[in-house]
Amino acid sequence: MKLLTCLKQIPDRDTRYEINAAGTGIKTSDLTFEISECDEYSLEESLKLREEHGGEVAILTLGPQRAEKSIRKGLAMGADRAILVRDDEGKVTTPHAVAKVLAEVLKEEEYDLILTGTQSDDWSYAQTGVLLAELLGLPHATIVMEIRADPAQKKVKALREMESGWFQWVELPMPAVLTIQAGISQIRYASLKGIMQAKKKEIRNVELSDLNVDLSSVPEVEVLKVYFPVVEKKAEILQGSTAEVVEQLVEKLKKEAKVI
Repeated sequence: MKLLTCLKQIPDRDTRYEINAAGTGIKTSDLTFEISECDEYSLEESLKLREEHGGEVAILTLGPQRAEKSIRKGLAMGADRAILVRDDEGKVTTPHAVAKVLAEVLKEEEYDLILTGTQSDDWSYAQTGVLLAELLGLPHATIVMEIRADPAQKKVKALREMESGWFQWVELPMPAVLTIQAGISQIRYASLKGIMQAKKKEIRNVELSDLNVDLSSVPEVEVLKVYFPVVEKKAEILQGSTAEVVEQLVEKLKKEAKVI
């Protein structure tokens, strides 16, 4: 099987963030970066499918040069090769624009399955994988918790997580796009041997300007303000008899809390 996993590099989840001077994002100068959690699970699933059916796992990433560090981790985990679309100026930000760039790169690739994370840990749009499937004209399944591939029949079954504890099995023809949910499996650690081998594996750099992707028609998203939520604590003691307190409480639940 030819498996392709899309990875996104995001600020370390344990970092103490600071808002930038413009108030439109976080300071990135002193941050460390890592692979977005759902994307790491999508890579793990790709590696498991290769172990079961044979083939190749390739990584596709859009980002600045620093994203190579996260790519090397994916290669150390077991991926065979990688493609980095260089966007050092951060021009491509919206899910639609990202999907359009990735789709352009994938025109030259062969694949049976494309796996992405359900959503990223920074903006959590949960749209890139779905938009990528649409642009490539491929069937897709979202919030996938289990994968059963049948390369001989060119089919794949995916278990989707639904609302209220429900799950759904869907069958799709391959090639297809699956967006993977966090917690689907146990992510492996990169071995020392894998880390050493990763240094020799191919990372093909593609300049964004060389793709000639027209993003002028893609709707833009403007971030007006990023801020930390205000933490407020408030307590009120209701006075009176039991009946009076109950009446006051019900009134507050209706008019202030608006929960009844």
